[in-house]
Amino acid sequence: MRTHSRTSRRLAGLVAVVALGAGPVAGCAEDPAEPSGSAAYDGGTSGGGGGGTTLTVGVFGAFGLKEAGLYDEYMKLNKDVVVRQTSIERNENYYPQLLTHLGSGSGLADIQAVEVNNIAEITATQADKLMDLGRTEGVRKDSFLPWKWSQATTPGGKTVGLGTDIGPQGICYRRDLFAKAGLPTDRTAVGKLWAGDWRKYLAAGKRYKARAPRGTVFVDSAAGVMAAITGGHEKRFYDADGKVVYKTNPAVRGAWDTAAEFARTGLTGRLQQFTPAWDQGFANATFATVSCPAWMLGYIQDKAGEAGRGKWDVAAAPRPSNWGGSFLTVPETGRNKAAAARLAAWLTAPEQQAKLFEKRGSFPSARAAYDLPAVSGARHAYFGDAPMGRIFADAAQGVPVQIVGPKDLVIAQNLADIGMLQVDQKGRSSRQGWDAAVKAIDNALDR
Repeated sequence: MRTHSRTSRRLAGLVAVVALGAGPVAGCAEDPAEPSGSAAYDGGTSGGGGGGTTLTVGVFGAFGLKEAGLYDEYMKLNKDVVVRQTSIERNENYYPQLLTHLGSGSGLADIQAVEVNNIAEITATQADKLMDLGRTEGVRKDSFLPWKWSQATTPGGKTVGLGTDIGPQGICYRRDLFAKAGLPTDRTAVGKLWAGDWRKYLAAGKRYKARAPRGTVFVDSAAGVMAAITGGHEKRFYDADGKVVYKTNPAVRGAWDTAAEFARTGLTGRLQQFTPAWDQGFANATFATVSCPAWMLGYIQDKAGEAGRGKWDVAAAPRPSNWGGSFLTVPETGRNKAAAARLAAWLTAPEQQAKLFEKRGSFPSARAAYDLPAVSGARHAYFGDAPMGRIFADAAQGVPVQIVGPKDLVIAQNLADIGMLQVDQKGRSSRQGWDAAVKAIDNALDR
């Protein structure tokens, strides 16, 4: 869950909240000129070593590893190791620096985080500068979801990144608004309304509209629907050969057409995600559903407040879909790269991923974590005691192995904020919105 260059307020907010893949709210750290230049975290009073090996970890935002206490725990287990974290608040500042330092072979932390929307470019162009973590002692390929493992693995089989978290999606819905509109409220029955087909989600929206409580709509935004649909397809914007294919891919056009119909039929709040107006929509209960990855539950709780407690719930999405996730990589130039690889392996092991989920809401990319009590038994009191561990684990295991291209974010950003937003907010036709998005994407990819 993480994002880079932003030209819109939604994506700027996405960096601070979503792109962390960690907690419901991003941290604030100063943006240093070098990854090694920000305030260090060494847990000096937490049992860390007294001067053996110092390992640096470069991340963006409140990544969650430090906040969950994992560095402290590692240092207690390894008395000769001190862990220091550096953080740059926004990934659009962090990632260009990372590329620069990889190019020069200097200024790198021992471990560098990479956001999912950057991992294809890193894997394709920087693999020779990164360790093969798949060969690290204790790392088991079968512990991870196959699609997550493949995202950071070259065609030749070199695995340059170990997955930290993912963003399997459900549908968060307002039980009270569903009841007033004559729709079922039990999460199993709600999931059956649209099981297997996003067009059934559209049909449920039309049912809701027929008896909608005054001042409410079915869903927050058309762009959110589009992103949720495309997040469940193996091929989206690129094909397996690295060719840009979004213009002709039926999966993308189908997602576009469905989302545009949500807008055309008046089912959306015409909101742009991660803006103040969107936040107010949660607070004022003006929309009944939103596509939500696991990390968004904390965000909804924060924005809807106590007034929404017990009124929000979460059901399975029409089809498994993912939004977000990150990786840890180890540069080859590090002085302590073997020790860094061991730390990266430990941080991404199922047991630690389960702790990160329990404390920060980051859903594990290690499927071996799903049977651990911290995940399998996880419930969310705010969402009607929903069995969030089970719901999101089921979604995660249904996501296909997805082709991730180097400019996925550029394409997704323009489809949403240049194209679909015009359809949703300005009443442009589906064709007008599509043409505007394609023009913007072509210009962006040509640069």
